[in-house]
Amino acid sequence: MARTLLIGRFQPFHRGHLAVVETTRRARPKATVLLGVGSAQASFTSVDPFTAGERIEMIGLALDEAKIRNYAAIPIPDIHRHSLWVAHVVSLVPKFERVVTNNPLTRLLFERAGYEVDGVEWVERDRFQGSVIRAALREGAPWESLVPPAVAKYLVDLDAAGRLHQLARDEGRSAPVGEP
Repeated sequence: MARTLLIGRFQPFHRGHLAVVETTRRARPKATVLLGVGSAQASFTSVDPFTAGERIEMIGLALDEAKIRNYAAIPIPDIHRHSLWVAHVVSLVPKFERVVTNNPLTRLLFERAGYEVDGVEWVERDRFQGSVIRAALREGAPWESLVPPAVAKYLVDLDAAGRLHQLARDEGRSAPVGEP
């Protein structure tokens, strides 16, 4: 069975991510798309506000809404060791033949390990970025058009804007020395 791996943090899953999945599907229509949810251990920070489970739910909602089938979302925690990272990923996901990434380090590591690696054209990268969407959520700016409708509803139900506002406020405070 042919499989293609796409790794991202998906904080949150947005229209740019969806475009990459659609492009990957068009290039290899019979391949299963494996979405590696990177930094799976990270959550409840302003940079990584959503849990791996929440991100997997967003992916499922968006791909189901787009009628994309034959995919799997798999959490991949960080190990902070580049020389071991590909083996770590391989140990967590089903066998795959190809990787889709625009990240130069990810490309280098997987190519050195013998995998075929494809880049993909960014879609409105200035708008479709997790950092832009998180900032809009936190600041009360419009963001709903930047994510698939099902993800927008999920983020509203989750009170993502409230979470990001609270996280930013809490991270802005520093605890006195000796206190947590």
